[in-house]
Amino acid sequence: MQYRSIKGFSGGGAFGILLLFIGVGFILAAIAQGVIGFAMVPAGTSMDKMADQMMKAMLDPRNVQWTRLSQVLGTFALLFLPAFLYNLVVNGKSWFWLGFSKWFTGRQVVIGFFMIVAANFFAAPLADATKWAVAHFPSLDAMAKKMEDTYNEQVLVLSHLKGWGEYLMALVIMAFFPALFEEMFFRGAVQNLLEKWWKKPLIAIIATSLFFSLIHFSIYLFLSRAVLGFILGMMYYKTRNIWVNVIAHFLNNAIAVTQLFYLSMQNQKIEVDKLDPKAPWWVALLGFAALMVLFTLLEKYSAENKARIVAKAQVLEAQADPLHSITRTENL
Repeated sequence: MQYRSIKGFSGGGAFGILLLFIGVGFILAAIAQGVIGFAMVPAGTSMDKMADQMMKAMLDPRNVQWTRLSQVLGTFALLFLPAFLYNLVVNGKSWFWLGFSKWFTGRQVVIGFFMIVAANFFAAPLADATKWAVAHFPSLDAMAKKMEDTYNEQVLVLSHLKGWGEYLMALVIMAFFPALFEEMFFRGAVQNLLEKWWKKPLIAIIATSLFFSLIHFSIYLFLSRAVLGFILGMMYYKTRNIWVNVIAHFLNNAIAVTQLFYLSMQNQKIEVDKLDPKAPWWVALLGFAALMVLFTLLEKYSAENKARIVAKAQVLEAQADPLHSITRTENL
């Protein structure tokens, strides 16, 4: 039978609503970042030079607080808000349908974190392979380099951490919020919908991971980020609890922020492209083997909590629509 959401929307209808709110999110993000950008540029700047001046202002370390605010508001509007509004319209007020529940353990989180670490080592050689392949297409390579340079400049501005107070703020802005917003949107909203609509979990996870990588706007790191997105997608599929993803993702981000803080406090030159792990192919193979073991452990230690989550979903769906509750839960 065709999938129906808690409020009776079909898969296609729910997807259309999600697209609508993504569009609204883009508009709100552009407005918020535009207002902040205008506040930073010198008074009297002509309109034809406004875009360049806004970019220069964003990359000026003196405006780092404004840049951080712009980043938070941008990701909030692009990721959190569409997921929240989509769930409100399609499923109702309960955050449960975005994957939030109390049934998770510290052991699940620890396993999830090490899965991300193993995934980073497994995916590292893919970045080098991608750079090698893209180098054979000069125009594409030039575009890829420009995108990486822009990203690195933004990270360098945000990484000006002058003390423990700024470090703690960076943990929230650069580590926790991105983890929360990304997991809520990609796994809680997109993957959840595609799994139930298509009834093919693996295809849904692959599609979501490609979207996850695409929205990061990196050509060189597209494949490696897609692999990370796939691991995060499988992690959510095995646990059915978004908190496992959020906390494990946050811990991974926190390591990168801590690296930036340490280098900043030591007055060392920060080279963003060297912060990611470099690994030969044999280490990547070890990372893959570790992932297989970790997936087995995650499934084992998630079985009881996952059963509770599925049972609650069945109860809530039966209360909403007794005739179609089985159809909606068959892919949980």
